[in-house]
Amino acid sequence: MHKQEETIKQAQEEHGPTKPATGIAIAWFWDLIKFSMTSAIFIWIIHTGAGTMAYNWQWYRIPKYIATLGDQGFIQGPLLAGLGVTLKVSLIALLLSSLFGLVAALCRLSNLFSLRALARLYLELIRNTPLLVQLFFIYFVLSPAMGLSRFAAAVLTLGLFEGAYASEIIRAGITAIPKGQWEAALSLGLGRFSTYRHIILPQAVRIMLPPLTSQMISLIKDSALVSTIAVYDLTMKGQEIMAETYLVFEIWLTIAAIYLAITLTLSMATRAMEKKLSQNV
Repeated sequence: MHKQEETIKQAQEEHGPTKPATGIAIAWFWDLIKFSMTSAIFIWIIHTGAGTMAYNWQWYRIPKYIATLGDQGFIQGPLLAGLGVTLKVSLIALLLSSLFGLVAALCRLSNLFSLRALARLYLELIRNTPLLVQLFFIYFVLSPAMGLSRFAAAVLTLGLFEGAYASEIIRAGITAIPKGQWEAALSLGLGRFSTYRHIILPQAVRIMLPPLTSQMISLIKDSALVSTIAVYDLTMKGQEIMAETYLVFEIWLTIAAIYLAITLTLSMATRAMEKKLSQNV
């Protein structure tokens, strides 16, 4: 009996007091009521706005621009094709931004003044200028000299831009690790690289994951700007369809829903990863 009481007390200290099943059900019920009310208000605003504009909604025309299933099998529409380009741009830019962010963060933490100065210059230039200006500069100025394609210029710009913000997140995560971890690693004879790889970064990932997720979501949304240099991503394909069909609101809302689905999926996957990492502590 005493052992059971101690177990309950320990669980309450770690996770807070447990809620009875009735309390959890009531909380879920009120959350459902709030969500339903918010959705109803949102739908009412859209319906009222559409009524004021006297806009003729034509949602039945949208599915063929996403995909069709006929005698020839599954055929992707222009929006689905553009989504593939968006995901490709975002994935490669994410890898580049992680690399740039990690290198810049390590340079900021370096003992060499030259590396710290270069990293600081990179951060100030990127963070204090608009992404669109950087995209135009790399595409119209650097690309002809370096022989970069539109796709490569878009990926490089996004990687550099998001990498500057990721570097500060990574640096904050590294500096949050207690100095005792460094001292313990040095006492075991580990070098700086081995200390980062085996001791510091695995612990820092748990701290960095939530803000890095927000940055990844920002990258996916910022990728819509690559349409300005004629990269045929999801946004560019949508603009082509709107120019041909005048389905302005339907296409924009569909594009917004697709971006929302991607970012929500990423958030859920990251939340599951966070939970798994916290269980391994």
